[in-house]
Amino acid sequence: MTDARKNIAILQSLSQIVLDSRLATLRNAADARAASLDRLADLSHSPVATELPELAAIEVAMRYHRWADLKRAEINLTLARQTATWLDARAEARTAFGKTEALKGVMRKLS
Repeated sequence: MTDARKNIAILQSLSQIVLDSRLATLRNAADARAASLDRLADLSHSPVATELPELAAIEVAMRYHRWADLKRAEINLTLARQTATWLDARAEARTAFGKTEALKGVMRKLS
């Protein structure tokens, strides 16, 4: 194996490690984002009907909706941060993938 091929092989190994790391980061960001989306979807359910008097049931529903609105706002802020992190991780993974593929192409041309 020539020095050039050895160097490209080493670069390929390193670029694969970087790609694997970037993909793991992307996967973690996607999982966190999905969990927040699930939490947001869970808040759309109304409280369970009980055997309360009508006025008390209305009060319970109003309190729940107020609490759910505050929780939605909190989750939306978290979701915005997670989406930005996910977009950054996706861009970094895309770049790492491109570099890995480019090195594979160089190695094929040297073979």
